[in-house]
Amino acid sequence: MPSSGPEQDAAPPAIRKIIHIDMDAFYASVEQRDNPELRGKPVAVGGSRERGVVAAASYEARAFGVRSAMPSVTAKRQCPDLIFVKPRFEVYKAISQQIRAIFAEHTPIIEPLSLDEAYLDVTENLRGIPLARDIALQIRARIKAETGLNASAGISYNKFLAKLASDHRKPNGQYVISPEMGPVFVEGLPVGRFHGIGPATAAKFNALGIHTGLDIRNQTLPFLQQHFGKAGNHYYWISRGIDNRPVRANRIRKSVGAENTFSTDLTEFEPMLAELQPLIDKVWQHCEASGNRGRTVTLKVKFADFDIMTRSRSVAHAVGSREDLARLSVALLQSEMPLPKPVRLLGVSLSSLQQQNDAGADAQLPLLI
Repeated sequence: MPSSGPEQDAAPPAIRKIIHIDMDAFYASVEQRDNPELRGKPVAVGGSRERGVVAAASYEARAFGVRSAMPSVTAKRQCPDLIFVKPRFEVYKAISQQIRAIFAEHTPIIEPLSLDEAYLDVTENLRGIPLARDIALQIRARIKAETGLNASAGISYNKFLAKLASDHRKPNGQYVISPEMGPVFVEGLPVGRFHGIGPATAAKFNALGIHTGLDIRNQTLPFLQQHFGKAGNHYYWISRGIDNRPVRANRIRKSVGAENTFSTDLTEFEPMLAELQPLIDKVWQHCEASGNRGRTVTLKVKFADFDIMTRSRSVAHAVGSREDLARLSVALLQSEMPLPKPVRLLGVSLSSLQQQNDAGADAQLPLLI
């Protein structure tokens, strides 16, 4: 995140050229590509069981409001004709490596965010192409030719705006936000559209009378820090179109987590247990997709008064299955019951990550409570 120190007021660095590439409905598009019977139909990649969760949805399914991380029962209710397809993470990973190789022909400065999206710094690119928009066009054409899949791209002078730009012309499009456009583009943006601002934080902004990027820009830095802590600093600068974070090549992710804020505070174990399941699914889907495994499970509990409690358990061998991750997560919650206050948020994370080949993935975990 941008610093709150005086260096933000120093002379700005040379203008960078950042591309954010985002595959369109990646998992679902792969399934439609490989199975012609699925083309043009609403498809969800994920489990159809009662506590399953949608990992990805085709654009036909999104038209009904189906989204990733949505419980499968909700998705089926919104789209009765929805077709569930079991994930094939090895296939997605192989295609992702193909796409990564295309990126590497243009720049060595690549920061993958997941199997289906990455930042590229093409300020100085390997092919000497002067315009970042032309590099993005070439990359998207190569991806289409080699994989049969569509990618969207955002081009800008920083990561925050490049990410916003890639969403602007989806699917199968690209958009440029120039330095002259940046602050104006941000000021009209609803706070809920800011990358990294979820529904709960957007609601908090709205409760303070802050609805757009311009509204954020009109607040002082101390005000934003008072209400949003360290994140207030980040909001202050991005509302001005400023984001000095570099594209980090070969960034190693140390943990993966998921959390959810509830519309109604929870007090009983069973509702909390039900809410944990999609979070566990989401964390495990990342592990399956990336090939990473971890040894430390952490439960996060945020109470109605915003106090936060975390509890962790580490095991000798990396967590090798979704069932083991669930068992450890539930045990952490169970050991704290009854909780002293109503709960507004639960989160699950897995850390001390390592590649599956080194993880002893088949090891049986003891129940540590």
